[in-house]
Amino acid sequence: MDIHQILVKYWGYSAFRPMQEDIIKSVLSGSDTLALLPTGGGKSICYQVPGMAKDGVCLVISPLIALMKDQVERLKKMGIRAFAIYSGMHYNEIEVALNNAVYGDAKFLYVSPERVATPNFRESLKLMNVNLLAVDEAHCISQWGYDFRPPYIKIADIRPLIPNTPILAVTASATPAVVDDIQQKLNFDQAGVFRKSFERKNLTYFVFEEENKPGRIIKILNKIQGSAIVYANSRRKTYDIARALTKQNIPADYYHAGLDGAKREKKQKAWMDNSMRVMVATNAFGLGIDKPDVRVVIHVDLNNSIEAYFQEAGRAGRDGKRAYAVQLFQQADLLNLDQQFENQYPPIDTIKLVYQALGNFLKLAVGSGKNMGFDFDIAEFSRQYNFQPIISYSALKFLEKEGYLILSDGIHFPARIHVKLQNENLYRFRVENPDLDNFLKTILRSYTGLFSQYVKINERELAKRAGLTEEQTISKLRKLNQFSAITYIPPKEKPQIILTEERIDSKDIYISKENYTLRKKNAWERIHAVKAYVTSANRCRSQFLLGYFGDGNAKRCGQCDFCIERNKIALSEIEFNTVLKQIKPILQSEKLMLDELIKLVNDVHPDKVVRTIEWLLDNDKIKYDVDKKLHWG
Repeated sequence: MDIHQILVKYWGYSAFRPMQEDIIKSVLSGSDTLALLPTGGGKSICYQVPGMAKDGVCLVISPLIALMKDQVERLKKMGIRAFAIYSGMHYNEIEVALNNAVYGDAKFLYVSPERVATPNFRESLKLMNVNLLAVDEAHCISQWGYDFRPPYIKIADIRPLIPNTPILAVTASATPAVVDDIQQKLNFDQAGVFRKSFERKNLTYFVFEEENKPGRIIKILNKIQGSAIVYANSRRKTYDIARALTKQNIPADYYHAGLDGAKREKKQKAWMDNSMRVMVATNAFGLGIDKPDVRVVIHVDLNNSIEAYFQEAGRAGRDGKRAYAVQLFQQADLLNLDQQFENQYPPIDTIKLVYQALGNFLKLAVGSGKNMGFDFDIAEFSRQYNFQPIISYSALKFLEKEGYLILSDGIHFPARIHVKLQNENLYRFRVENPDLDNFLKTILRSYTGLFSQYVKINERELAKRAGLTEEQTISKLRKLNQFSAITYIPPKEKPQIILTEERIDSKDIYISKENYTLRKKNAWERIHAVKAYVTSANRCRSQFLLGYFGDGNAKRCGQCDFCIERNKIALSEIEFNTVLKQIKPILQSEKLMLDELIKLVNDVHPDKVVRTIEWLLDNDKIKYDVDKKLHWG
């Protein structure tokens, strides 16, 4: 099958989106390729289609467990054999996935970057027929990126194990420095960048300084009909805002990582099928969700990077129809951003103390715990060792970026089973254990693929089919597991700590002061960019965002809040900027009467100077004092 037939058969699309086909052809020709596509630009198809077009298995490296799970489930629903391996999985589950990639007919194997460095994985990799190495969220490889992860640097180490295999790196958020770094760190044979403009012509950006945020949200949602996401930075806010919207007869629900998996899935499904219009959520919501008809994304709090904001805002309007991204802020939010920044970088000695306390909390001896997962209650941990929760969290996230551990929110892992006995052995077991025979037959009738892979089950549903209570069903599953007839992995809901390295003495924790200082400096620059975005007085919102990602030639969108106001004064961009550049430094240093100021402006008609000044007054950029003199801010 050629790539167009594959696209139609599995994805149901009659044509590729702009640049997808060029990227796919580059990969199929054997070239190392970096694809820069906007959020919703169809990045996964760029490696999934060539993965299907060639013999062998496509190896996908992804940093997010939730994203891997989502991608694998989607591929399976399309009838494509796909598996995922990440830290914290049962060892037998990992073995089954690797065996399917080496000896079976798996087409896709998703792995976490930490897995790449393990000897067991590398030995299996030597036996695999890998047709493509895909690196998702490739910006994570760069120390200049907003989400740098040291395990990504080790990806290049496996290239000699799969010679002649091209690499495709994909990302939706990379500055020019990050673009160069990605290619260097992945050992590209030659530069190969496909860059689709991050411009979303159907997506209009607005920024409003607003004291009554719930009131403004209600106004926006009454004006813009259709599906919506409202992002907030605390679980409590998601609940409060959802309740306020519901009281105004706007169907809304809330979502955050603290909810159990069944509730999250139910809420997500209701929103996806449009029986619930608005999802008010923390940033735990949205990864891997491809809902094309979101008409507006509203942020009530500030992100700590333009990259994170751009990715979340980009979930609006993926169907190409008109959509809106709205940022609300207050002056207090700017101060909160500074405080959050300081909390995110506790002293190195504090980070080491948190690591030592973690080892004690998990009751781990030095030298143990590698690749082990533990249920983890950060509130209880913080209380027990007298840390502020925000300091505990920040220290653990820093340790995560240094490659010592993974801290995951409560991801819903359903129960899974794998039947280990086959043929005569299975028949003999059923004869020797008549009390389990009917139950085992029910399992075999209910699910397919049980002998070659782990299959998700619902204990409650299985109990109904077997005519048992849920407790009796779980008891029989455990008994079958005890007899090694099956491997049964119970469901998991709680947040997890996964150690990617064995526990070491805290004094041996190495955190380079240079790296620490560099990361803190980069983080501060990203926060400064966020502040500049929301307080900017003289630039189109889309132009600002595109400029941040290196597109210095972007034109004004003509639709954002800035452009709308600018359009009202009937000035060209050149005229407005000419006036602004002349009067801003003057009014920052002295106060002048209106007629005095007008006379000082050159090369622009006085009427247009007046319109510019009126616009700046209306938007609180300049003000009159008691003597009717103008001054900046």
